[in-house]
Amino acid sequence: MTDEVVRYSEADLAEFKEIILKKIEKAQNDLELIKSAYMNDLNNGTDDTSPTFKAFEEGSETMSKEANSQLAIRQEKFIRDLRNALFRVENKTYGVCKVTGKLISKERLKLVPHATMSIEAKNMQR
Repeated sequence: MTDEVVRYSEADLAEFKEIILKKIEKAQNDLELIKSAYMNDLNNGTDDTSPTFKAFEEGSETMSKEANSQLAIRQEKFIRDLRNALFRVENKTYGVCKVTGKLISKERLKLVPHATMSIEAKNMQR
């Protein structure tokens, strides 16, 4: 009986680790931009405009802050998912589908490095 090794090689894991680290760095920079936009309380010069326009401006600002808040939450989740992927690289379980136990394709992992399921498993969910 042959025990098939179902994991990526050390070289592959090193390559994925590099991809993940770059993605984490970019995602953290993006999160800082989102947070700075969210925290921006600069007055947009609506003090001298009519009350109607000021109300529109304030409503728009509120919607913007809500949208930025949602973006920040999504970005934080993305960073957490990437860090979990890094943990899986370290313990050599990275790239193994949590449903089928088969290797997730390299192409998929390069595009979605935090993936935990193969395309096959994702399609089974539908």
